[in-house]
Amino acid sequence: GIEMTSLSPPLVLSYGDAVRFPVSPSEEVMITCPRVGRSLRTLMESQTQQDKVFIHYNHTDSCKYSRWTARECYEFMYARPWQQVLDFYSNVVNGDTLLSGLFATEYRELSPQTHSIHDDAEIVEASDKSESVNGPTEDRTGKWARVTFKIVLSYHGGSFDGWQKQPGLNTVQGLVERSLGKFVDEKKAQLLEDKGLPIEACASVAGRTDKGVTALHQVCSFYTWRKDIKPRDIEDAINDAAPGKLRVRSVAEVSRVFHPNFCAKWRHYFYIFPLNDGEVGKQNSESEVDVENNGSSENHCNQKYKCAEHFGEATFENFLDNDEDELESRKKPTRFKVSKVNRLLHQLEGKLLSYKMFARDTKASRNFGPPTECFVYHAQATEAVLPCSAKKDGEGTKAMCVELVANRFLRKMVRVLVATSIREAAAGAEDDALLKLVDATCRRATAPPAPPDGLCLVDVGYTEFDPQNCLIPR
Repeated sequence: GIEMTSLSPPLVLSYGDAVRFPVSPSEEVMITCPRVGRSLRTLMESQTQQDKVFIHYNHTDSCKYSRWTARECYEFMYARPWQQVLDFYSNVVNGDTLLSGLFATEYRELSPQTHSIHDDAEIVEASDKSESVNGPTEDRTGKWARVTFKIVLSYHGGSFDGWQKQPGLNTVQGLVERSLGKFVDEKKAQLLEDKGLPIEACASVAGRTDKGVTALHQVCSFYTWRKDIKPRDIEDAINDAAPGKLRVRSVAEVSRVFHPNFCAKWRHYFYIFPLNDGEVGKQNSESEVDVENNGSSENHCNQKYKCAEHFGEATFENFLDNDEDELESRKKPTRFKVSKVNRLLHQLEGKLLSYKMFARDTKASRNFGPPTECFVYHAQATEAVLPCSAKKDGEGTKAMCVELVANRFLRKMVRVLVATSIREAAAGAEDDALLKLVDATCRRATAPPAPPDGLCLVDVGYTEFDPQNCLIPR
């Protein structure tokens, strides 16, 4: 056996399996022992967690002490009746209700001639019209002879592990591609069979959604060289895969140059944030008092620091200790104004900004790859009523609805924007707080992502953005 005294406590390895152990920044030693890989890794991870220091971003504005930490923000976001939101989205996906039903009769329905997400009208895309420009495909050969289909899908986020296909997980892409496998041409089917792979199609998508995110008009496409496929056949194949969870809105044959992602000009997202009992009604006056108290606390703290400069070092340390205890004992605000969130988000409209501080799972500073700049066309928030049949009195649950439309979105950008705007509204930050956070130097400056249960991809546009298609007017 080998005794590794550098670890605390020492770990004795026996002869058997292989374990890599670093001895220098550029070298590592292969140690062989049975069933010790998991134990060694667990020990090293636990020691790393103990030594890890959690650093919060040092905000410098007047409401820094009333701003939630990452843990507090996470707890506030997840302590909600999210199941009611999932049930509502399920009814919308199945066509039992409309997304505009959240606002009763407050918002007008658009005319049938105008494309509207209110009445679930089908998207009219410029790429569909380009089919006549390229000419009929039956007179062409090779790659020009293939047929491309555009598929508009609705699916319930709580029923899938996201869009992207992953081994062992129930994903939308995996289900769609298996359903389309019967439409693959003979040459590709034989190639897959020779490689021992399942016969599946390859679907491109406008945007990959995370686990728990619902979509009402997700756009994907696939192509084949078969000429005998009808749009109705594709619709029936996908609808039979997961009834009640996945539904085809429309299928149309389009030009082969159409790509659901690269041809898209804007994406339309909607977020429902349910409000707990007591968070609406009395929130205005109490929220203002909390913010004012925290702001005056910081001013008082700054004055004490200045006065301590005239005393000795020991006295100054006493001032610091007393201030830290006072700030830690203060109760941070737990309410926010929906109108304040709306003012914060409204500052983003009509601006091309880099949202790398609001992204996750991507490098904050990268020298290659897609740019981090996004142009926000529409950013609004309002209060609505979430239908809830479980209520005995028949009343719905109050919720805040956030609507965002932009040319593109970064990974988890919408959820981070929602969570950060709520945090800043509760802290009483200035209306341009989100704009200032764009220039932050660390992603700790923004809040952790809001739960995916409230997020919904409403639509993807291939024509110029029209503000009349939005649910929440400016």
